[in-house]
Parts: sequence; structure tokens; C-alpha cells
Amino acid sequence: MHHHTIAPVVIDRREGPYGEVVLRRHGELLQIIANGCFLMDTSDGRSERLLIDAALDALDDRPEPSVLIGGLGVGFSLAHAAADRRWGHIAVVEREQAIIDWHREGPLSAFSGAALADPRTRILHTDLVAYVSDSADNADGADTYDALCLDIDNGPDWTVTEDNNSLYSPAGLAACQARLKPGGVLAVWSAQPSSAFDFALRNAGFQSVRTEEIPVARGVPDVVHLGVRAA
Repeated sequence: MHHHTIAPVVIDRREGPYGEVVLRRHGELLQIIANGCFLMDTSDGRSERLLIDAALDALDDRPEPSVLIGGLGVGFSLAHAAADRRWGHIAVVEREQAIIDWHREGPLSAFSGAALADPRTRILHTDLVAYVSDSADNADGADTYDALCLDIDNGPDWTVTEDNNSLYSPAGLAACQARLKPGGVLAVWSAQPSSAFDFALRNAGFQSVRTEEIPVARGVPDVVHLGVRAA
């Protein structure tokens, strides 16, 4: 039976502080929809895994690096990070309590259960933009990371909520740098390449700025934008 002949079934629907979030099943797939906008599903995960691997590859061979993953999503990035023993500490920021619940005791636990049980993992229920910018106000006590892997939007030019725009602004990128240890890497997932964002990264003082493409069968490839904080 083909997917398009099966209507999606809503498993859970919640009103959160940022609007409505829905988890639905479409054939074999689980999908997350925010305010009617398709966010992600469990079909592939290649690009979410590349986000983690590209960040690790861009780090020097420092022992047990820490990573902050922005956005729990369907759990691909978290599961991939937890499957790699080289990461020393894995923090995930997720602002939607519903998504955290779907992973802890819902159908998405199939993708993230082992990773959530891993002692290196902690979930931070907060807004990523707020969490990152707190570092600017609290430089002494702020947690810093070797890698920030951000996947909270469809890309810097296509944000899920307007508030997220500030993350890709000069102030937002400066806040990301403040959350990074020297030589740490910022990796940002995007549904399409953004030369404007590459320029913004360079302008913010990131080094070794580059874009890695995830090959797709047709259409524009997903990409990961990378920049390294000066050592």
C-alpha cells in the first residue's frame, strides 16, 4: 500500500507556549507538525546524523568533547551522538514539553530511549535562543560546550517562529560563540544553502566557515553550516 493512500493519524495534539504541536503517524512514519508547518519525520535522519559527525570532525582530537544539541526533534541527532563513545557530555535543549514527553513515554522513545538512558545525556527544557543568549549575561557561570549543533528551524532563512531569527543575527552568533569553548564548533542545519549565513558567520569572527551538503535524490540538498570559534 502506498503512503499517499493512507491518511495521517493524529496521535497527540497540544497547545504549547509557541502554539500547537502535533505528533501524527503516516503509514510507517512519525511526523511532528508545529502550527500547521511540517517540521520533521522519522523517514531518514541522514542530515541530522551529519550535523553531529561534521561537528565532531571539525573539532581537534580533544578528549571527551561536550555537545549541545538545539532541538530534540524526532531524536536522530541525540541518538547518533549517544551512539558515539567519543562524546563526553550531551545536552539537548527542547522548548516543547510535548516533544520531550513523546520521547520519554511516547512513540518517539523507540528512537531515543537508549540515548535518554545514557548517563552522558541531559535534557534542558528551555528555549534555545534564550538559553544561548543567557551566556552573554552570565559569562562566569554559563555552561560552555565544544560543539553546538543547532537544528531548530528549516534553516537560517526559514525559521519556525519569528523569535528564532535573532539566533542568526550578529548578537545571536556572538552569544553562540560565548557558549563555545575556544576552538569549539558551531554547526547549523539548513534545508538549503545560505550564502548570507556563511557571510554572517565570517562577520561574527568564526573561522574555517564552510558548508557540507547532504546528497538528495532530487531538489536542493540539505546542508550543515560550520564555523569554528578562534582558539
